[in-house]
Amino acid sequence: MTRPVLLSILLVIAAMPPVLGSRQAGTAPSVDPKLYQDLRWRNVGPHRGGRVTAIAGVRSKPCTFYMGATGGGVWKTESCGNLWTPVSDGEIATGSIGAIDVSESNPDVVYVGTGSAAIRSNVIIGRGMYKSTDAGKTWQFIGLRDAGQIGSVIVHPSNPDIVWIAALGSPYGPNAERGIFKTTDGGKTWKKTLFVNDDTGGRILAINYSNPNELYAGMYRGRRLGWDIVSGGPATEGGIYKSTDGGDTWNKLSAGLPQKLIGKIDLDVARSNPRVVYAMIEAPGPEGGLYKSDDAGASWQNVNNDARLRARPFYFHYVDVNPKNENEVWVNELSLHKSTDGGRTFTQVSTPHGDNHGIWFNPDNPSIAIQCNDGGANVTLDGGRSWSSILNQPTAELYMVSVDEQFPYRLYAPQQDNSTIIVPSLPPHSWGYDNAAQAWTQGPGCETGQIHPRPDGSVIWGACKGEVGRYNVATGQEKHTWIYPQNRYGHDPDDIKFRFPRQTVIHVSPHDPKTVYQASHVLHRTTDEGVTWTTISPNLTAREPAKQIVPGSPITRDITGEEVYSSIYSMVESRLERGVLWVGANDGPVHVSRDSGKTWTNVTPKDLPLGGRVQNIEDSPHRKGSAYVAVYRYLREHDLKPYIYVTDDYGKSWSKLTDGANGIPIDHPTRVVREDPDRQGLLYAGTEFGCFVSFDNGRRWQSLQQNLPATPVTDIRVHRKDLVIATMGRSFWIMDNVTPLQQLAGATSVTSEPNGNGSGGASLPPSREASADRRSLGGGGQAGGSVHRLLTPAVAWRTRHAASGGSPDVPEYPGPGARIDYTLAGAPSGDVKLEIFDAKGAVIRTINPPSATPQGTGQGMRASRRGGPVAALGTKDGHNRYVWDLRHSGADGPMVAPGKYQVRLTAGSWSDAKPLEVRIDPRVTADGVTQADLEEQTAFLLKVRDAMAEARALAAMVRESNKDLHAKLVTAEGPYPQPMLIDQLSNIARMVGQADQKIGKEAQTRLDDLLKELAQIRAAVK
Repeated sequence: MTRPVLLSILLVIAAMPPVLGSRQAGTAPSVDPKLYQDLRWRNVGPHRGGRVTAIAGVRSKPCTFYMGATGGGVWKTESCGNLWTPVSDGEIATGSIGAIDVSESNPDVVYVGTGSAAIRSNVIIGRGMYKSTDAGKTWQFIGLRDAGQIGSVIVHPSNPDIVWIAALGSPYGPNAERGIFKTTDGGKTWKKTLFVNDDTGGRILAINYSNPNELYAGMYRGRRLGWDIVSGGPATEGGIYKSTDGGDTWNKLSAGLPQKLIGKIDLDVARSNPRVVYAMIEAPGPEGGLYKSDDAGASWQNVNNDARLRARPFYFHYVDVNPKNENEVWVNELSLHKSTDGGRTFTQVSTPHGDNHGIWFNPDNPSIAIQCNDGGANVTLDGGRSWSSILNQPTAELYMVSVDEQFPYRLYAPQQDNSTIIVPSLPPHSWGYDNAAQAWTQGPGCETGQIHPRPDGSVIWGACKGEVGRYNVATGQEKHTWIYPQNRYGHDPDDIKFRFPRQTVIHVSPHDPKTVYQASHVLHRTTDEGVTWTTISPNLTAREPAKQIVPGSPITRDITGEEVYSSIYSMVESRLERGVLWVGANDGPVHVSRDSGKTWTNVTPKDLPLGGRVQNIEDSPHRKGSAYVAVYRYLREHDLKPYIYVTDDYGKSWSKLTDGANGIPIDHPTRVVREDPDRQGLLYAGTEFGCFVSFDNGRRWQSLQQNLPATPVTDIRVHRKDLVIATMGRSFWIMDNVTPLQQLAGATSVTSEPNGNGSGGASLPPSREASADRRSLGGGGQAGGSVHRLLTPAVAWRTRHAASGGSPDVPEYPGPGARIDYTLAGAPSGDVKLEIFDAKGAVIRTINPPSATPQGTGQGMRASRRGGPVAALGTKDGHNRYVWDLRHSGADGPMVAPGKYQVRLTAGSWSDAKPLEVRIDPRVTADGVTQADLEEQTAFLLKVRDAMAEARALAAMVRESNKDLHAKLVTAEGPYPQPMLIDQLSNIARMVGQADQKIGKEAQTRLDDLLKELAQIRAAVK
C-alpha cells in the first residue's frame, strides 16, 4: 500500500447513529463505536423501588399491569406484581413517565405520555407520546415532543385510535405545546383542543366511560424553579373544564369552585354513576380540599377540607373512585385514605411505602388494584388489605455515588425518599444472595444528603439536609455533629445562619481521612471527627436577593429544603495537591482556593450564563491546576443546553467542551463529568438522558449508552478500571473493565484547539501510556482497518462468588474471570481460537467459537461451577470480549493459581499474544492462605480432574462389555444409591475446590486410596 492505514478505524468519517431522543446526532466520533461494542453495563441494584407516578392495568387480564417510573421507564408485570420487567428500554427516549393507558377494546394497544407531572426538584423533562400495538414489546414515537410533563392519557373505551392527553408543558418555563390534545388516528396527528396560555397546562383528564363524549379536564399552572415551586394561579385561567362533544370544545366550570386562586387539580368520574365527579383541588385555606359534584359538574361542593388530605398538593393530591361504588373514594397523599361515605370521612390504609401518587382499580373487580408511591408500584388482590412487594424494582433515584477501597468495593448513594444505600460491586461471599434485598444495606444520612466513606469503609459520613452524621461500621452507631443545629424548616432563607441545600456536600479529604468538608453557603472543615467545625471561606454563592424567598407560591408554602438557593452544591479537594479546593454553587459561581481555604478566587467561566447549578467539579487526576465542571440550567429559563468546561490554569481560563454540535446534543442537560484516572483526556459525561465518552479531552463526544436504558446519569466514578454510575431512576450500573476505552484513548490524538472561550478540549501533553497503547493497537496509532487486534488484558482477580442476573428482580453479578478484548477487521478468513498459556508455555485452555469444531477440551459454552454459562468466543466485526472463567480445561477444570499467563488469539493466518496477570484475592492472603497453598491446591485438583476424566473414559469402554467394572465406576440410578468411584472423586473436588485453602491431609489420603481403586480398574480393563 502506498498510504499507511493510520487510524483507519478510529478516525471514522461516517456520523454516529442518532442518539435516542435527541434533536441532533452530533459530529463524527473520534473512535468507531464498533471498537467497544461488546462493553456493556450491568445493574447491581438496589432492588428497592423508586418513585412511580404512572400506573395502568389491563381490564381483561387481572394480573397484568404497567407502571411508569419517574426516571426508570415503563415496566410490566403479568404476575400481579411478583415480577416486573422493563419494556421501554431502548424504545422510549426518556426514563420519565407521566401517564399510561391501555385500550379496553384492544389491550395490545398501550399509550404512554412521558414526563412525570409531580414536579419536584429532580423532575425529568418529558419527550412526548409513545404507542405500543403489541402489549409493550415495541414502541413508536407519536409526537408532542415538546409537551413537557404529560399528566394524563385516556383511550376511548371502544376505539383505540381516539386518545386524549393532558399536557402540563415544560415545568421550567412557558411554552405553547401544553393543554388538552386529541387524536383520532392513533397518534398520527394531534389537535390542541383546549389551551389557556403559555403558563397554564393540562394536569388531568377524566372520562364518562358510558358516554365518552363527556370529559373533564383540570388545568393548572405549575413551575419548578431552583428557589421556588409555583403551584397555582388565577382561577380565571386554571380550574375544571368540561366537554360534551368528545373533547373538541370545552366550557369552564365555576359553580361552587374557588373563584380567586386555584392550584393543582385531580379528577375522577364514578363509573357506577357518571353524574358523580370528584376533584381534589389546591386552593387557599378552607377553600382547598375534596370537592364533589352530583350533577355531572354543573355544581360542586367542598365535602372535606381536612389538612390531612391536602399535604404538599403540588406533589400529591390524587383522587380515585371505586368503579362499582360511587361512595368509595380514595385520596393519595403522604398516606393513602379511603372513604365509604362519599368523602365525608376517611380511614387510613397502609401501603408498602409512603408518599402516594394514585390507584387504578380493575373495573370488573375493584378488589384488584395497583397503587403507586415514592417506593414503586404495588398490587392488591384484596382491596388494599395486602400488597405485593416493592423490593423487586431496581428503579431507585440516586443523587450521587462514592466508592471505597474494600475488596470487593462498595457503592454509596442517597436514594430519594428512602435512605442512603450501600451496595457491593460483587457479592462479598461465594454463595451469592437468596433475595435481592440482602444485596444492600442502609447507611448514615438520608434520602438526598451526600454520603462518603473512609477508604477502608470503616467510617461513613452521611448528611441529611445539612445534618451530618459519622457512622462507625464496627459499633453500628451514628454520631451526629451538626454545624449550628438550627431547625431550618419553615424559615425564610435570610433567617438561616447556614444555607445548607437538601443535597448537602460531604467530602472526605483524599490526603487525610480524618479531614472532612461540609458545605452550606460557606465551606466548613473538621479535623477531629466533627467535634469542632471551622468555617474556611466567605459566602461562595451569587446570592441574588430576589431569590431568597420562602418557596411555595401563590397558595401553599412548601419548605423541605429543596429550594434552598445560593448554597454550595459541589466541592472537591485536588488529589494531586493538598489544600487546593474547588467549590461550585447552585446559583452559578465557581471558586478555587490554593491555600487550604485561606484565600479564594472567583473563577466562574466568563461565558457561563448566570444561575446555573454547578452539579459537579472534577479535579484532574493527571494535571495540577486542571479541573472540569458540569453545569445544568434547566431550572432557570428552561435552558436544556449542556455545559461542560475544563481549565488547566486554576480557573484563569476555561474551554467549553459542549456546544451542542460536538456529540452531546443541544438539549441534553449535563449532570456530571469525570476524567479517567488511568488515561489522561479520556472523559465520561452523564446527561439527563444517558452516558457519553470523549477520547480527546472533550473535543468530541460520543454515546456510551450501550445497553443502558434512557435515564439520567447523576454521577460517575472510575474505580479499579470499572465505570460506576448512579442514575435518577434505574439504580446503580457498572461497566466492568474499561481498558478497551483507555487503550483506544491512548491511541487517539488528544490535542485540540488551545484554551479559550471556544468549544473544544484543552491540549494535553503526551504520555508514555498513550505511546504504549498506540504500539499495542498497531504502530503509528493504528487501531483496526485491515488488521485484527488483541488488546492487553487488565489484571484479573482470582475471586470466588456466584454469578447472577438474567432477571430484572436480582442484581447482576458476573462470575470470576479475566476479560479478554480484541477487535476483528471484518469476517476472519480462517478459524478463530483463543489459547491460554501458563508461565511454562503450556496450553491450559483452548476456546473456540460455538459453531467451530472444538479443539482438545475447548469449552466455549461450558457451564462454570457456580458461574452460569461461559461466554462464547465472538467473531463479530469490531470489538469482541471473551471472559475466561480462570479455569483449566475439562469439565472439572479447577481454577488456575495466581500468576503470570499469556493469551494468544488466532484468526486464520493472523496471531497475536499478550501477557495476563491473575492476582490473588487480598482477602485470602489476609486469612493466611499463601501463593504456595493455591499452587498446591490447583495441582491437587488437576489430579482429581484427570482421574475423573480417565474414570469416565473407562466407564464408556466397559459399559456393555463388563457390567461389574462399570458398576464400580458409575453410581446406580434410584433413591439414595451408593456413590461409586466417579462420584467419590467428585466429592473430593467438591470439598477442596469450594474455597481458596491449603489442602488437608485427609483429602490427600482419600485421593491416594481412590487412585489405587482406579489403577485396579485400569489393570482389569487391560
